[in-house]
Amino acid sequence: MSRSEARVATDRPARYGKQLAAHMGRKIEAEWSEETGRGRLVFPAGTATLVAEPDALLLTVEGAAESLPGLEDVVGRHLVRFGTRDELVVEWRRDGGEPGLVHRNEE
Repeated sequence: MSRSEARVATDRPARYGKQLAAHMGRKIEAEWSEETGRGRLVFPAGTATLVAEPDALLLTVEGAAESLPGLEDVVGRHLVRFGTRDELVVEWRRDGGEPGLVHRNEE
């Protein structure tokens, strides 16, 4: 199983984690815990974990190596869209340090 991670700087990590889980939960299995500040998204191609830290939302996607770009895309694209006002940037880093996709609002 391959893995990719992103640290998204924001002063509202729990808000964005909750919003992402609620939105994705309309189509896939998704959960968010207000108590722990953690969430999980279960896609057919893999999983994503969300962890709220004081100044960032940590994202991790896991799946087959060929599935990573798609997982990075769906999670990163949706999060950036929710965080347009805060100009969130999602920059993925894959196993072995190789760069993954980068999502930012291009408006």
